[in-house]
Amino acid sequence: MPPSALSWLLRERLALSSELKRRLDTNRLARYRPYPKQRAFHAAGRDHRERLLRAANQVGKTLAGASEMAMHLTGQYPDWWEGRRFERPVVAMAGSESAELTRDGAQRLLLGPPADEEEWGTGTIPAAAIVDRTRRSGVTDAVDTIVVRHTSGDNSMLLLKSYDQGRKKWQANTVDLVWFDEEPPEDVYFEGLTRTNATGGLVWLTFTPLLGMSSVVRRFLLEDSPDRHDTAMTIEDAAHIPAKERARVIASYPAHEREARVKGVPALGSGRIFPVAEDDVACDPVELPDHWVRLGAMDFGWDHPFAAVELAWDRDADVVYVAKAYRRREATPVIHAAALKPWGDWLPWMWPRDGHRETLEGAGKALAEQFSAQGLAMHHEHAQFADGSVSVEAGLMAMLDRMQTGRLKVFRHLADWFEEFRLYHRKDGLVVKEADDLMAATRYGLMMLRYAKTPGRGRNFDRAIDYPNLGIA
Repeated sequence: MPPSALSWLLRERLALSSELKRRLDTNRLARYRPYPKQRAFHAAGRDHRERLLRAANQVGKTLAGASEMAMHLTGQYPDWWEGRRFERPVVAMAGSESAELTRDGAQRLLLGPPADEEEWGTGTIPAAAIVDRTRRSGVTDAVDTIVVRHTSGDNSMLLLKSYDQGRKKWQANTVDLVWFDEEPPEDVYFEGLTRTNATGGLVWLTFTPLLGMSSVVRRFLLEDSPDRHDTAMTIEDAAHIPAKERARVIASYPAHEREARVKGVPALGSGRIFPVAEDDVACDPVELPDHWVRLGAMDFGWDHPFAAVELAWDRDADVVYVAKAYRRREATPVIHAAALKPWGDWLPWMWPRDGHRETLEGAGKALAEQFSAQGLAMHHEHAQFADGSVSVEAGLMAMLDRMQTGRLKVFRHLADWFEEFRLYHRKDGLVVKEADDLMAATRYGLMMLRYAKTPGRGRNFDRAIDYPNLGIA
């Protein structure tokens, strides 16, 4: 091949390679492939108006928020999309703690590197869909408004804001979408939510809960509503962080922030009742030998959940295992008993003092009697220590002592139990009595370990007496 032809061929290949790279860089939305937790977060938008992606650091929470915003602004939804769709242009707001953080976070993911205007269009909003943008005065490289072409042919609009502007700056006209990247103050959150009332639009938040059990976090974790959904994403859910690298990342965080930064657990600090790493408590399920004694323990509830656990005690090693957990609200003793009886009709059940009270559903019968009538082997007296005391603090210290010494283990698949464990905390020195039902049931069970039984105990007496040598059968 003549040198001139070879040179032409190389230039053509270089041009093709450059064009391919340009197309890929300017349409990153088409390449977005969410992890399972991100996908679940997106899908929840179909049925829930308010959503929180409560995530560890650097796992892709802002990318998920920016990708969803780009889809709604453009109307370009991928085949795997299961969330809500907008077939018309939308008006949206997005922001973070300050103008600089909005620029370096949400804006960078949506448009591309802030300091290089030639790179704008390499974010989640495809370059071909960007119609116009206006700069924000007073903040270098910050954008105030982005106009985006929707697949319907008309234009969507995104307004970029910041929390430090105050609540009034979020009093825009009616909007369809609001994205809070990082946790907003309560007044800013409700102002943004109010902007979507008329449209029935979507509000989502993406942040690591370093502010602890704030009013915004409590709204999603402790206040049940069909309008709200919480998705927790840990460092283990992010495949782009190699397993070897995860250990280094985890070790780099201060101990008091570690749970928040790697698991998205609200940083409760000194207010946390069990300041123990989850991995020190969790264990893979083990087969329970027949010589281990067991018992069940329950905490009564109606508007807050009824909860029950099964404890298995390896007396040789003095290790107690939480092997089963059940939690359900607004159901009668008949329903709860039906769910618990398969655990074993021999299983002794421990219960709190309020089991002596009567309920309307029981037509005058005490709660403990109602469960006994359904076939559960309820203990003859309420849960108490051997000296007759029922101190909550003593029970909590017994749980904490076992956790810290490796003598309380919980099967790691019991998600409801660990959810309560992570959020169990004090406020002003007092235990917060919310989302603590499985914790209470576990405490009652540990108080009454002395009454635990082996599965086979008593079974030999179920058969007829047989003395063939005496002619008795």
